[in-house]
Amino acid sequence: MKWLRIRELVRKEFIQLFRDRKNRPLLIIVPLLQIILFGYVVSTDVRDIRMGLLDQSRTPESRLMVANLTGNPTFRITHWVASPAALDDLLVHRRVDLTVHIPPDFASRIRRGDTAPVQILADGSASNMTAVRLAHTVAVLEQFNTSMIKELYARHLEYGQVDDRLRPWYNPNLDSQNYYVPGIVAVLVMILTLLLTSMAIIREKESGTMEQLIVTPLQSAELLLGKTIPFILIAQAQMVAVTIFATIWFGIPISGSVPLLFVTTCLFLLSTLGLGLFISTISLSQQQAMMTTFFFILPMFMLSGFVFPIRNMPTIVQWITYLNPLRHMLVIIRGIFLKGVGIAALWPSITGLTVIGLIVIGSAVSRFKKRLD
Repeated sequence: MKWLRIRELVRKEFIQLFRDRKNRPLLIIVPLLQIILFGYVVSTDVRDIRMGLLDQSRTPESRLMVANLTGNPTFRITHWVASPAALDDLLVHRRVDLTVHIPPDFASRIRRGDTAPVQILADGSASNMTAVRLAHTVAVLEQFNTSMIKELYARHLEYGQVDDRLRPWYNPNLDSQNYYVPGIVAVLVMILTLLLTSMAIIREKESGTMEQLIVTPLQSAELLLGKTIPFILIAQAQMVAVTIFATIWFGIPISGSVPLLFVTTCLFLLSTLGLGLFISTISLSQQQAMMTTFFFILPMFMLSGFVFPIRNMPTIVQWITYLNPLRHMLVIIRGIFLKGVGIAALWPSITGLTVIGLIVIGSAVSRFKKRLD
């Protein structure tokens, strides 16, 4: 293997890549724009609950309950209505996320020491978000109940209770950005390397320069190295850029080893670059290569655990996800970013990523040799 020949091929690839003006924003600007866009859009935090309210009691007790709701910055009363039918109409037309109906006998029941029912209706079309909104509402009402009991019974009440002291590790404020943004870094690297590599060889075929490369003294391994090294360097540069951007712009901490992050990124690139090369060898045109690439990207994304928990999937699908390199990379990158763990905790995913990468790149090399023959 002659490194001089590989170096010249790498230089030629860089010149060819950056000569095309359309590639420059794709390589530099698009990853940064995507991490900004996805970092804000992909979020499950509930910060604004629009609420419709019907207060038929109009007493100090009902106003105290409303004050508890409005005192929480998460809730925003957007509509005060005069009838239960108006509340239903707000939900049907999606003008509010939930409605609260305080009945006329609300205060009288509380003063007698009875249970006072309050109707809360929520838009359940988005089940996960509805569960979070209802949990917020229940927490506020629990706080109201506690303060109401203290006011009605002006003495200290002692009773047995469970003293639950909750403390989430690694993400104390449960910010969804801390969970999603590291995953977005891995997804961006996968998409860009797959797209760029899948075009690498087919572009040579379409421009008629593939035959020129075949007749050169370059061996097939040297040709593959020369084709993939530029994308490895570009992917690592993009990894550095989006990681710095994620830490500075979104304030995502890197608790673990940065060198380990880049070593595992190289292992991840074995799979994505190998898959891209394989697609490039089986495609007849750049359009076909792009369509085939998206055929792989969507299942890899859906079966990675980026959005949907893998444990919620059927058992056989859970086993299939072990073949997905993005699944392993997400475990690694979230472990390094949030938990600060090292090889001792991440070795199963690192092993899986290495095995998949060697198999995929081996298949691509084997297929590429046949094409040269």
